[in-house]
Amino acid sequence: MTAKETLIDSESTVGAGLLANAVGQTLSMSTDTTQSRASPLPQVCGPTLDFAEVSLTLGRTTILDKVTFQVRPGSVHALVGPNGGGKSSLIKTLLGQMPHQGRLSLQWTGEPGTIGYVPQALEFDRGLPMTVDDFMAAMCQRRPAFLGLSKHYAAAIGEALERVGMQDKRKRRMGALSGGERQRVLLAQGLIPAPQLLVLDEPMSALDEAGIQVFERLLGDWRQSGITVLWIEHDLEAVGRLADRVTGLNRRVLFDATPKQALTPERVLTLFSTHPRSAAR
Repeated sequence: MTAKETLIDSESTVGAGLLANAVGQTLSMSTDTTQSRASPLPQVCGPTLDFAEVSLTLGRTTILDKVTFQVRPGSVHALVGPNGGGKSSLIKTLLGQMPHQGRLSLQWTGEPGTIGYVPQALEFDRGLPMTVDDFMAAMCQRRPAFLGLSKHYAAAIGEALERVGMQDKRKRRMGALSGGERQRVLLAQGLIPAPQLLVLDEPMSALDEAGIQVFERLLGDWRQSGITVLWIEHDLEAVGRLADRVTGLNRRVLFDATPKQALTPERVLTLFSTHPRSAAR
């Protein structure tokens, strides 16, 4: 079947925990390691993601200036840059949360698939009587969370929590978890339903060493499965080891290359300059 191009704001199928649950939220993850599964990973075909001349202006401030790059299908594509450089704003335009100029499109090899989204950190009131199971139910099913997990999603939720090492903490209150543990729960909700495109907004920010190992294993699983991953990250060492391609963004694209080509001292210095002069060659 020939590739089908789908505009983001009109035809793509958005998974639970993405568009409706993303607005105004900051979510987090946790800290155990789990063993990789022996069974082969299901193969999916992630889409190509195209940003073409995408611009965003709020008042008199230019947030994004003619951003153009492509995320290849089945790749792990990192987006790096300084705070305030437009990375999260670009993700919000992708999710349909911010107006923009230019074109954002997905090219699927078949029918439009599911997009998973993992935002940054989510804070919970320690007194809020919401357990991990309650949170997963609220994020991943239409049935009200106070009625418990539906049979339709119970197995998938259990498997997702096991993959991130949180199976034994399902009855803990979200507010009582550490920041890293909440971040792992957030990762788990992004896996239901199984996505073909996964958007990650600084998923390593709250993780300890054990949680980082969980994330790196998941990243390998996603690559092996053919899932397209767009990953915002500040840890350039991790990006250099784990990404297939890197785009440097500071209001505009300053480089788009393999990690070895992109993360040179000159390019990194230009990227994190307050007023970038021009794209580093």
